[in-house]
Amino acid sequence: MLETWVVAPTCLPVVLRRCHACASERFRANGKFRVNANHKLIDAWLLVLCTTCGETAKLTVLERTNVRSVRPALLARLHDNDPVLAAELLQDPALRRRNHIALDWTDAWRLDTGGSDHLDLDREVIDVTVRFAARIPVRPVRLIAEGCGLTRAEVERLIEEGSLVSATRLTGKLSDDFTFTLKH
Repeated sequence: MLETWVVAPTCLPVVLRRCHACASERFRANGKFRVNANHKLIDAWLLVLCTTCGETAKLTVLERTNVRSVRPALLARLHDNDPVLAAELLQDPALRRRNHIALDWTDAWRLDTGGSDHLDLDREVIDVTVRFAARIPVRPVRLIAEGCGLTRAEVERLIEEGSLVSATRLTGKLSDDFTFTLKH
């Protein structure tokens, strides 16, 4: 029997970047944008607030871009302060590189196991597909432990025994869909 789990964001992640006012390194995005047009050129920024002092920092979304080259739907979403757009932009590796930021997903995601609290470990073979609704880097061992109601040490023991197998490496962090099989 194939189970499907989903790793879904619950809120926007914390943006890791140094604050110029207080030297904190944590900013909270609230989905607000600032758009500035100068004749035919437009700039747009995603605003983030320092979690310590409240100072505002700007993450560049568009820089000196010709207004005609910006899709009208994107421009409308920027003007409407679309929080879904903010989440999409924070997922963009190019935006993160350009602004020299990283994301901290701690306490910003949940594992949806499809209604059951834990897997029925009495079955002989259990196949599970884990899907990511967003690119959230999580350790597979942690997901499996949480979904099965086991400790991480027990999951690692199952991997070593060969009772828990996957075509994907289960050590380290993943943010892409994967499957695993648990055998008894």
